[in-house]
Amino acid sequence: MSSTRFLTGITTSGTPHLGNYVGSIRPSVRASLRTDVESFYFLADYHALIKVEEPGRIQRSTLEIAASWLAAGLDPERVTFYRQSDIPEIPELTWFLTCVTGKGVLNRAHAYKAAVDKNTAIAADTDADITAGLFMYPVLMGADILLFNAHKVPVGRDQIQHIEMARDMAYSFNHRYGEHFVPPEAEIEESVATLPGLDGRKMSKSYDNTIPLFAPREQLKKLIAGIVTDSRAPGEAKDAEGSALFQIYQAFASEEETAALRKSYADGIAWADAKNVLFERIDREIAPMREAYLDLINHPARIEEILLAGAAKARKLATPFMGRLRHAVGLRDLRVQATTKAAKSTKANLPTFKQYRETTGKFHFKLVDAQGRLLLQSHGFDSPKDAGKTIGLLQQQGGAALTGLAAQIDMAANITLEEVGAALQQLIDAAAT
Repeated sequence: MSSTRFLTGITTSGTPHLGNYVGSIRPSVRASLRTDVESFYFLADYHALIKVEEPGRIQRSTLEIAASWLAAGLDPERVTFYRQSDIPEIPELTWFLTCVTGKGVLNRAHAYKAAVDKNTAIAADTDADITAGLFMYPVLMGADILLFNAHKVPVGRDQIQHIEMARDMAYSFNHRYGEHFVPPEAEIEESVATLPGLDGRKMSKSYDNTIPLFAPREQLKKLIAGIVTDSRAPGEAKDAEGSALFQIYQAFASEEETAALRKSYADGIAWADAKNVLFERIDREIAPMREAYLDLINHPARIEEILLAGAAKARKLATPFMGRLRHAVGLRDLRVQATTKAAKSTKANLPTFKQYRETTGKFHFKLVDAQGRLLLQSHGFDSPKDAGKTIGLLQQQGGAALTGLAAQIDMAANITLEEVGAALQQLIDAAAT
């Protein structure tokens, strides 16, 4: 695969806001214009079912978010743009991943832990009002990512954990069934990873502190005027750090513009003037897209056609890939049993690397020969990526890499360096044929 795959989605649970734009829509659209990038964008309507029980709201949000992507410059001919619920392979893969994901991993998910802590604080049952959907949310997100083997996933800093979980799912599945998934990586714009809302907390529909992306100009001005600031008067120096107003401005402004406002803060700019500077800067970027957005909203049939075409494009990749995964886990046509057995026998004649994670949280691997005899064992690595890099060196360089990796691996008892080198050479020869 020569190009890098970017994938991102927005949950269809409300009207798109500025946080969605700077944290997901804008960087993703920019990435889609690169010639070395293959981009996937989806409307996460399955995810919306976890927290929204109003069907009309989900439908309206799907329309608004699709229109926002397109108005922001997303070209459906250039990218793969689809609605999550139009891809039946996603829930099927979710089940596959459920079967290789430890419950303990999901117990540590931020959203689930927050819900449990909330119940604990009021002395309620630990899992009161917590659905299995909320608990399984990270697995569905993992399926979204892994179905298309995305390399990069643009997310806010608060979503990094979900990408790490998807990586764990990929390693866990690959360990059991062979190399099928690319472990994804989070892609974050540091300055806009999490945009503050009107009250200073993270901009979120849950907090009702958002600024709608395509609010009319006057409404936008009024909302910005309501951003919480401190009581320092005009002429008093103000702190840029920790200022929600400044952080929002920084997400839209150039380095020079940001430096100029920082100086104005130090010089004692009035909050009303600072808010007007922010309003004009945001409107300058959003206004050209607002007209296109309104036109799209008024033609929902056009958006539906675009989404259905995008789903057909996505399934050209998803359907055959899911077929290979079904075969890998054993959901097979019984008529080809003999062929499968022969293939398995060939593979069984080779040494194998096996990766796993200890209860300490460290990642390890071992090399066993065709009979299952242990040849070498690694020390613990902080990440599966580091363990994978070491395996890669051994697979590429064979016995020549053993001396340089002596501090990271141990030979099994009664196993010689020559035996391990011969096993590695078998793998190298097999990869070359």
